[in-house]
Amino acid sequence: MKKIKLIYNPHSGDKNFKRWLHECVWLFQGAGYETHVFASMEQGDIEAHIAEMPIGYYDAIAASGGDGTLNIVVNAMLANGHSMPLLVIPSGTANDFASFLKIPELPLDAAALINGPVIPCDVGMVNGRYFLNVCAAGILANVSQNVGKELKDSLGKLAYYLTALGKLANPVPLRMRITNSAGSFEEDIYLFLALNTSGTGGLSRLSSAASVNDGHFDFIIFKAMPVMDIAVVLLRLLAGEHLSDTNIIYFQDNYVKVEPLFDNDEYMNTDIDGESGPQLPITIENRHNAIKVFGELSKSN
Repeated sequence: MKKIKLIYNPHSGDKNFKRWLHECVWLFQGAGYETHVFASMEQGDIEAHIAEMPIGYYDAIAASGGDGTLNIVVNAMLANGHSMPLLVIPSGTANDFASFLKIPELPLDAAALINGPVIPCDVGMVNGRYFLNVCAAGILANVSQNVGKELKDSLGKLAYYLTALGKLANPVPLRMRITNSAGSFEEDIYLFLALNTSGTGGLSRLSSAASVNDGHFDFIIFKAMPVMDIAVVLLRLLAGEHLSDTNIIYFQDNYVKVEPLFDNDEYMNTDIDGESGPQLPITIENRHNAIKVFGELSKSN
């Protein structure tokens, strides 16, 4: 019998995955997988547990949680030489990576993907750390980290938007130098995004050309702009028409360096997959098809 390691974060999202745990184990066993379960109890225990797993012992690894939990699992897998395919069971607030791959929201339906094909997926590397979905810098980069747990639990994705709008009331322009394969430029910006999928924070239409295995990322930069222009850009963003706006810089590449030309410590931190990332300056590189994920890309992806 094959073996699968099921790792879940009992504190993710509405904390209801535990109600599906028994059914998921049954499904895995029915598919020919002996199931070993690990529940995260404290910060750092997922990394430590995966580091202790013997190479080649498991045929698959399943992770239930939000984008932050997936980030932890993927970082630990790659850091310790594990190459088995990943099964994603979304149970966080936004679940941007799972949403892009159209992985079912119902845990049992997501677990049923164990019977299907796997697809190769790119990952990003930023200053030695990996990300699956997004790396962000700027005044809105730490929105997901600043959303209070009670607000996040009660309002879900709406909590991200409310926090972001509060910051936009008094935007701070940040001067940055951006270097990509074509050269470098300097710009006053509000937000820098490196996307592996089409969205983040529940905004799923940031880049219609995004793909998880094309070997590059979609980079979107929101320039510093008059406050009155912000409302226009937000409306165009919701309609998926923002990339043609003169206040937006958009390009695709597999390498970018971002350097701060300001000295405000409050905005030196970055965000990777909804968690605190390395401080600026950062270098972002694409690791083409570094992992395999259970699922199947639709034509719309």
